[in-house]
Amino acid sequence: MKVLSTLARLRTLRLERDWSDKLSARVRRLLVTTLYTQPGSLAIGALNGIAATAVAAWFSGLPELWVGSMVLTIIAVARVAAALGISPESKKTSTQTLEIIYEIGAFSYALAIGGIAALAIWLETSAEVQVLLVANAVCYGVAVAARNAGRPSIAIGQLTLTCLPIMIAALAMTSAGYFTLFITMALLLPAMGSITMNIFKVLRDSISSAETSARLAEKMKLLARTDVVTGLANRAGLNHAMVETMMSIEDDANLALFWIDLDRFKEVNDLLGHPVGDRVLSEVARRLRQVCPDDATVSRFGGDEFVVSAPVLDRKHAERLASEIHFEIMRPFRIDGDRLEVRASLGVALLPEDGSDSDTLMQCADLALYHAKIGGRGQTRFFDKSMTRDLVRRREIEDELRTALQREELSIFFQPIVDLETGRIRAFEALIRWFHPEKGELAPDEFIPVAEETGVIVTLGNWITAQAARIAAQWPEDVTVAVNLSPLQIRAPGAALGIQNALREAGLDPHRLELEVTESLFVEDNHATANFIQELSAIGVKFALDDFGTGYSSLGYINNYPFNKIKVDRSFVSGKNVGRKSDAIIRAVAEMGSTLEMEIVAEGLETLEQVNAVREAGCTLGQGYYFSRAVPDYLAAMLLAQEREGDARKASG
Repeated sequence: MKVLSTLARLRTLRLERDWSDKLSARVRRLLVTTLYTQPGSLAIGALNGIAATAVAAWFSGLPELWVGSMVLTIIAVARVAAALGISPESKKTSTQTLEIIYEIGAFSYALAIGGIAALAIWLETSAEVQVLLVANAVCYGVAVAARNAGRPSIAIGQLTLTCLPIMIAALAMTSAGYFTLFITMALLLPAMGSITMNIFKVLRDSISSAETSARLAEKMKLLARTDVVTGLANRAGLNHAMVETMMSIEDDANLALFWIDLDRFKEVNDLLGHPVGDRVLSEVARRLRQVCPDDATVSRFGGDEFVVSAPVLDRKHAERLASEIHFEIMRPFRIDGDRLEVRASLGVALLPEDGSDSDTLMQCADLALYHAKIGGRGQTRFFDKSMTRDLVRRREIEDELRTALQREELSIFFQPIVDLETGRIRAFEALIRWFHPEKGELAPDEFIPVAEETGVIVTLGNWITAQAARIAAQWPEDVTVAVNLSPLQIRAPGAALGIQNALREAGLDPHRLELEVTESLFVEDNHATANFIQELSAIGVKFALDDFGTGYSSLGYINNYPFNKIKVDRSFVSGKNVGRKSDAIIRAVAEMGSTLEMEIVAEGLETLEQVNAVREAGCTLGQGYYFSRAVPDYLAAMLLAQEREGDARKASG
């Protein structure tokens, strides 16, 4: 452990050193770049030096000063040309090259301007000429020390090369005045050196801090756009990438947006735990990165949803890529030796075929995904315009359904459940009917899914339960009423309390209410379901497992929950695949029900042959058009009254 800890510290130190080296290199580059900024100030200084030396040469008439002025002019012109001709922003020119080029020009100019001033002293020119040239040289050295403080070696070097010739000449003149000049300039050098170093430190620290802040800001921006579980772009990252893509994409380019949803992924988290679920998400992310093109944006949109945007050649290319993505995700997983299979639904939209901007494309892909899921899951659907019409239709139904609840346009019909031995009605199943004032009767298959999607099913389900309980309270006490429940209704706060209130207000014995649930209820929320069933079972409410045989793990549900009745799905009774296998399944279920003392209901009975077959197989109850369609409450009461009158006549006869 100590070795590993030491290695970790060494690795951290190495990373910090590498970052420090990189930072120092960037700071140096930026400081060198400051030497080349504002070439205008360089040109003005050069012109001032040329003018001063030319004037001094003209006043003195000395050829030596004219030569010095010409040399200075050549150096100044070369420096300005170099400053204008070299781009410090270009990565082709190294930092060292930029620095050397500037040093040659700067040191040459400094030595030339200082040498001319020293020459004026040595040749004992007039006081005016000496003052002009010395003042010009010293002012240049002081000014350049501040200007070039970003590279203190250059700044101090220029100042030194400017002052040193003057100091030597002043010392050689052996007079008090010149000696005073020597002392003054000797003191100037360390003073200006200190100022230059202070300026350099301020510049270096400021640039370093700015670089560090920029790096942290970039890191925070990256973290804000990255999903912590998968390492993919998150929703913010996807939006950013989509904006950049839309800004850079060609007008005639094609882009595909794939919206991926992992079907029933909640089961993985509930049964195996969230750590395993996170590992599955990470593996899905890895597979998506592997199968998608390098220029694609792969993101985790949230939960168990992923979104991929990728350039494509045409629709066939998008279809092929969708197929590859689907196949890759649905390959079995190996997590800690366990084999997992994850199904996925895909919705695909294309640009520019389905939309010209990212928002429209996202909406179309989401709508295509919705149709893939309601079509049976595990599918890939491409967007088409009919989906938009369906969406408009669903929104219309949602609005009208809310209005229908307020206007009492909905009705409860009842379909009898008959004892296959005696032929007597044992119960009625409450079924919702909607008679629209303009569109006529609307099928439950049309509006129930919309109610579930929008949450209206909670209000609707509570209303059905209350109405059914009120009507059933008027029937004979041996007749029960069955009501279908939606998983959303059960997950709603106070679901069990709402049903208890409905029973109390209707005056119906809880033993006469039977709640029918499907297996999807248990998949969605086991904890809430257990509490709901336990609370209502305690007061006598019965539960039936509906559509038995169409889902998964039904035997487990039967073992864990107190079901009194199992309803065999109509596909085993009157479906297109009815035969020896379905008969064997019905017999097995009936035998299990007999052993567990459960009622077995055969749904979808339409002929006498079917009735005889399920009765012989062991089913105890039957439901279907053979006995009766769903009827209004008054006809249900009439059926019961006729049955009781028949029983009375038999008893009196």
